[in-house]
Amino acid sequence: MPKTFEEINEKIRKGEAVVVTAEEIIGIVEKDGLKKAAKEVDVVTTATFGPMCSSGAMLNIGHTTPRMKISKAWLNNVPVYAGLAAVDFYLGATELSETDPGNTNYPGKFNYGGGHVIQDLIDKKDVELRAESYGTSEYPRKHLRSWMNINDINECVLVNFRNAYQNYNVAVNEGNETIYTYLGVLKPNLGNANYCSAGQLSPLLNDPYFKTIGIGTRIFLGGTQGYVFWNGSQHDPSGIKREGKTLKGGGGTLSVVGDMKQMSSKYIKAVSMLGYGVSLSVGIGVPIPILNEEILSHAAVRDEEILAPIVDYGHDYALNKPNRLGYTSYKQLKSGRIILKNKEVPTGSLSSYPKALEIAELLKKQIAKGEFLLTEKVQPLPAAESGYKFRLFSERSVKNGN
Repeated sequence: MPKTFEEINEKIRKGEAVVVTAEEIIGIVEKDGLKKAAKEVDVVTTATFGPMCSSGAMLNIGHTTPRMKISKAWLNNVPVYAGLAAVDFYLGATELSETDPGNTNYPGKFNYGGGHVIQDLIDKKDVELRAESYGTSEYPRKHLRSWMNINDINECVLVNFRNAYQNYNVAVNEGNETIYTYLGVLKPNLGNANYCSAGQLSPLLNDPYFKTIGIGTRIFLGGTQGYVFWNGSQHDPSGIKREGKTLKGGGGTLSVVGDMKQMSSKYIKAVSMLGYGVSLSVGIGVPIPILNEEILSHAAVRDEEILAPIVDYGHDYALNKPNRLGYTSYKQLKSGRIILKNKEVPTGSLSSYPKALEIAELLKKQIAKGEFLLTEKVQPLPAAESGYKFRLFSERSVKNGN
């Protein structure tokens, strides 16, 4: 008999819900079978923790005296986007400090950027605000320089436009020189292979066809409760494919939002990536209600059943002609070695499985204690059958300004 969201939430309120992590459900299904497990288990918690570059913060600092319409601004010398209302601006996680000496030396160390400002704000540290304006009748002030922290301002909201990739590339380098990428340093001649996913714990791999996760889904975000507010940018629902029991390929993404004032830097961490830039590691946990056996069959996916594409990040990748070298499972990746072109290649993860498991366990405890209720999606994410397409930019020449 299928369950409903409200039935599960009522069990959560009464402290009667059976909640397990995506790691635990694998053994339960193996032991009890799908039918019995679907009847007894109410919620499976999933999670991921890793660099998510399309992240940032929306801030409102409150009106100054005299009033000011900010047109340019910096936080700890990191530029923010101020093309909004008078004292609103957006801070991107990958924006670089204009005064960090590491940013000028390739391969730069990139010691400080937007992700670091976000972590400093969450840690309630003072940051320096500089702002400029062209001045108007009602907003006459033209310059501002002040210390501020997260408790001084009205809103500080994490607004991330592409998080929690469903699946992602395994990056290698077939060239003869070391290259510096958003998936880390890649040694020449297949010297290493880097990946970034929690595999069997990852939210969208446990709900591959977005049966329960959608717009309005309440999630764990950075240590507090947040929400999915749209599909993420570069969402590609046609990318993930099931071949028998195996999941293969790329896939969907999420746009998420939450109150930074309630977050913890245990689950939001700035990242500096040698030769590439800065980013932000984001902790996300998503509960999956076990409404029926089909949903549970997806939520019990195992690392050996999930295949990620192996891609050469050398010259052709930069030209949008990625050389796909095959697929490998997350079980193989997590073993520390994969075999590629008859060569044993060491693997490394930019995503932290232990931290993801910590988040899944924490979310499990919050649900079991009645502190976290589930929300039913108000609109589904675009699925493959919707015709939603992922596109590359189509460049058109511009001549004589026309």
